[in-house]
Amino acid sequence: MSDKLNNLQKKINIKFKNLNYLKKSITHKSYDSLNNYEKFEFLGDRILGFVISKKLIELYPNEKEGVLDKKLASLVNKNKCLEVAKIIGLEKFILVGNKSTNTKVENKIIADSIEALIGAIYYDKGFEVSEKFILNMWKSFINLSEKTIIDSKTKLQEYSLKKFKSLPIYKLVSSSGPKHKPNFTISVKLKDTKFFDGSGDSKKKAEQNAAKKLLDSIKLKWFGLIVDICCQKINLVKIL
Repeated sequence: MSDKLNNLQKKINIKFKNLNYLKKSITHKSYDSLNNYEKFEFLGDRILGFVISKKLIELYPNEKEGVLDKKLASLVNKNKCLEVAKIIGLEKFILVGNKSTNTKVENKIIADSIEALIGAIYYDKGFEVSEKFILNMWKSFINLSEKTIIDSKTKLQEYSLKKFKSLPIYKLVSSSGPKHKPNFTISVKLKDTKFFDGSGDSKKKAEQNAAKKLLDSIKLKWFGLIVDICCQKINLVKIL
């Protein structure tokens, strides 16, 4: 265990005063139900959001709040946390599952662990070190944030509000699997559509997948209408 912790410290270039904080930040509740990363994850999530928000305001002082909010969401979501975690190979250090077996680490756990690590760094070294760590690890992604990528759930919400003046309706269809490997199915519909299902290892991911399916359906519907209109125009030309 000491070798694993030492190697992780070298990876992140931070020397902990209290190694118990570092160990806790990489311990999933399936490995230790009492001393695990959940509270550090809670703290790290807030610190990450604050640091990235502050940096975005510094970089884009004239940008509207709505645009900044979308940039923030694209930088702190679970997929981005997973990307950052894999840069340092965090999945190799995480303690998960039965202590006597090598359990595969799920992507959600890896993403949660980078937030827990941020929380542990803050607890052990203070805000300045945790801020420096975040800005260093997220630097390349922040530099690319000039181009705002809008996720499927946000696109669907904007479409629904513009057309129907109401929000999409989401409902949980099912949840299954063990705690370290959950699977959620969520349905979404608009005022004039049926429900479309999406699955994922978190509720947010399932919502995104469901929203994407519904958006794809809307795009196909409009494409079909455009084709019909074009065909009608061609037939009209032939008649004339």
